[in-house]
Amino acid sequence: MNTSNRSSTRAVLCTSALLALGCAFVLAIASTPALRAESASLQPLADMAPKLPLSASFEKTAGDENAPYVLTLKNDSKDTVKASAKVLLAVAFHAESKARNVPEQVVEPGKTWTIADLAKGDRITVSAEGFAPLELTVE
Repeated sequence: MNTSNRSSTRAVLCTSALLALGCAFVLAIASTPALRAESASLQPLADMAPKLPLSASFEKTAGDENAPYVLTLKNDSKDTVKASAKVLLAVAFHAESKARNVPEQVVEPGKTWTIADLAKGDRITVSAEGFAPLELTVE
């Protein structure tokens, strides 16, 4: 009698475990399309902001191969753009900040704005009110 009690208890436990795993699997599959639909509905909201009307170009300053880079941003629109930038440094010392904030700059139509002392791998995010941010990487 003792053996049959153990085997029936073991069968009940295995059945319960399989049922729980099955329910978890069904819930995981059922929630995936809902997550895709939610993220797809949020994406057009991010695309609504117009593109920042600044064209970017990088130049290496004269010197050795470790010389710093300069970012030149040209205002291609007919309106003045007031923008600021944040540089995420590729190489930073432990005692210093890993980011450098560039103060807000007014760029007249057709004029340029330069951001100097950039290194290879630095990531720059240029932002202006009413525009989608412009993200660049020094390569």
